[in-house]
Amino acid sequence: MGASKPVSLNLNVRGLGLSATLAINEKCAALRSEGREIFRFGLGQSPFPVPTPVVEALRLAAPEKDYLPVRGLRALREAVADFHRRSDGIDAHHDRVLVGPGSKELMFLLQIAFYGEILLPTPCWVSYFPQAQIIGRRVSQIHTRAEDEWRLTAAQLEEGIADTQDDHRPRILVLNYPGNPSGTTYSATELRELATVAKKYGVVVLSDEIYGQTNHRGEHVSIARFYPEGTIISSGLSKWCGAGGWRLGTFVFPPDLDWLLDAMAAIASESYTSVSAPIQYAAVTAFHLGVEIERYLWHTRRILRELGGRITSTLHTGGVRVRPPEGAFYLWLDFSERADTLRARGIETSTRLCRRLLDETGVAILPGAGFGRDPHELTARLAYVDFDGSKALAASENIALDTNLPEGFVDHWCGNVISGVQRLVAWLDQESA
Repeated sequence: MGASKPVSLNLNVRGLGLSATLAINEKCAALRSEGREIFRFGLGQSPFPVPTPVVEALRLAAPEKDYLPVRGLRALREAVADFHRRSDGIDAHHDRVLVGPGSKELMFLLQIAFYGEILLPTPCWVSYFPQAQIIGRRVSQIHTRAEDEWRLTAAQLEEGIADTQDDHRPRILVLNYPGNPSGTTYSATELRELATVAKKYGVVVLSDEIYGQTNHRGEHVSIARFYPEGTIISSGLSKWCGAGGWRLGTFVFPPDLDWLLDAMAAIASESYTSVSAPIQYAAVTAFHLGVEIERYLWHTRRILRELGGRITSTLHTGGVRVRPPEGAFYLWLDFSERADTLRARGIETSTRLCRRLLDETGVAILPGAGFGRDPHELTARLAYVDFDGSKALAASENIALDTNLPEGFVDHWCGNVISGVQRLVAWLDQESA
């Protein structure tokens, strides 16, 4: 019997391709295997190694082989709850923690369990919208502005809700900060204002804080502090702990959303069963944030802060509008000031821009269209992670944390990122062709 015809596909997945971040990573690997010099600024994977104490914990936990509770190992859930009590100042409890195989999977389960509208401020992470599309959820995009530094404002949120003329519609607002793809975050005042609007309309906030511990100043604030009864905090090991491939994510629920936790746990029991036992045992060490892990975090933050500032300055010389990052390892590039010269070269969409850039320079970045922006808006995300994080971290550990990194540090240890950004700027300055 021949292959099934495309008509057999679920309408919600027809035409769906690989996640943009995974697709660009695979393409870069293929190009490098052909001998091309490629600057991999597409996939947002932490360049730093998993902290040594966490790796050692995994080695010791390797014999653990039993299925664990669907909601997660109790010791881990206690560690996660304690982590958020200390970090966010909220009343987290282990009975209201759900552990999953990555926060991405937990977000998917949340949308299965919650029947309502998804509010997405754009630019936003590439998988939020496709997940909603697969499940068949209604999505309302709220397009943030350059003048607001790509942050959602309380006025925009209120306007986005009011436009539906249905104040009581069930809604989830997905709020990600420090942000992927912008690298920016929110102040306590901005979060308090957003919380006021969410509370007014009974909006559930999915606070995606996977990059919380990468705040470059160690000053992350959670919206749950101002809206504890309606906020689910999402975190995990992939970004701040460098363990993306370990696939472990966590959700922390407030008491008022126990019904949603129960529903997600039931779905989990019928899908992935439970997260890998050795990974859960090792994650206990990570979430306890011992002294060695705290030092690891401060060193990685310092490197990312210095490198982000350095390449932001370089991009400014090329006429790219970009904000210095406040967390994570992303820059949101706005090429609008170069629009005329780019269009003269036949580049009128963000997808075309990124394709030409990769073909002609080897610099791989992702188009703004993949993050929910208008295809003709010349924006893109750059993930500045293409350097040896192990070597950079080791070098930083020889420099006191109460001092700045010496001049030339990131040029030496993160030189591939700087070279790639310089090549991007040089490409922009080429004569129209």
